[in-house]
Amino acid sequence: MRPTRASYTADDFARSPFLVFYEITRACDLACVHCRACAQPQRHPHELTPDQSRLLIDDLLRFEKPPLLVLTGGDPLKRDDVFDLVAYATCKGLDVAMTPSATPLVTRGALERLKAAGLSRLALSLDGVDALTHDTFRNVQGSYARTFEILADGRELGISLQINTTITRRNVAQVDQIADLIAGEGVVLWSVFFLIPVGRGLEEERISPQECEEVFERLWHHAGKQPYGIKTTEAHHYRRFVLQHMGDPQRNPTGHHGDRLQRAPLGVNDGKGVFFISHTGQVFPSGFMPIDCGRFPQQSVVGIYQNSPLLQQLRQPELFHGKCGVCEYRDICGGSRARAYAVTRDPLGSEPDCLYIPQALRGQCV
Repeated sequence: MRPTRASYTADDFARSPFLVFYEITRACDLACVHCRACAQPQRHPHELTPDQSRLLIDDLLRFEKPPLLVLTGGDPLKRDDVFDLVAYATCKGLDVAMTPSATPLVTRGALERLKAAGLSRLALSLDGVDALTHDTFRNVQGSYARTFEILADGRELGISLQINTTITRRNVAQVDQIADLIAGEGVVLWSVFFLIPVGRGLEEERISPQECEEVFERLWHHAGKQPYGIKTTEAHHYRRFVLQHMGDPQRNPTGHHGDRLQRAPLGVNDGKGVFFISHTGQVFPSGFMPIDCGRFPQQSVVGIYQNSPLLQQLRQPELFHGKCGVCEYRDICGGSRARAYAVTRDPLGSEPDCLYIPQALRGQCV
């Protein structure tokens, strides 16, 4: 019998990823100010073909533990074969999630086809409590309203829904309002992304380390009251915050796990239990850490994940530099490797947006 992701533990990091992001295209009809990919309206002529994409899915099945596959972009619905890819992967036994852009492409009919194909989760972005904040962020008027229309269709169709929010100076004061707003939308998980200065995100101001702690406090507050799970993306130090408050980073105080797809074990980080495959087959530790570790189909993604020197280093937090390397939380946190690279150009450097001083360094100048 094939192993399931439900049995995935930290011992599997070196051999199998928990989560794989596949950017099936960079084409997108939005022009978001924070876009990692600097997405464009047209598809790239060298993106993986439908046949190559199927071969990629077959290759993912060679991992000892099957990963959760997230189809991302750009906008995945800009590819005509996206429904076939979802069906192919789910028929092979993979759980498949998708992060479409809130455009007219996400019709009710498209959602019906995705559900019929076996899609496990639909994740939509919401980056403001009102249309002005969100639509300015997305650079398309009407995106806010379209997001809620899609959520309503998804609820009616019984699709598992997730909200992704990018925290920047534009919306950091709206965390409480957004948390309350989405409580009535039937979502099972709120994924809060802390900006990495890559792509168009270079022009966005990320929040300060002190503000990170303040947002953590509000997230922990809402984790105890909201009807959905809460997780952070590229804010691994939220795990440290929760542990300091005698909580379990994998379970909300209300008991909500956030989804039936199982939370990743503590310690997942860029290149450690997760990796990213670009539209042209390049393999990165994550989409926010564009260091080329290999290329599919010239190489197997299994071999790249298991044998890339960089990915192996990223899975050994004792090799990290500065305070992250000596921190008592390094195995379960480790800091955002993507942010360390973006800010310092050192993928093993310290998390630049963490205020915490490890016990080993207290009393010293850091």
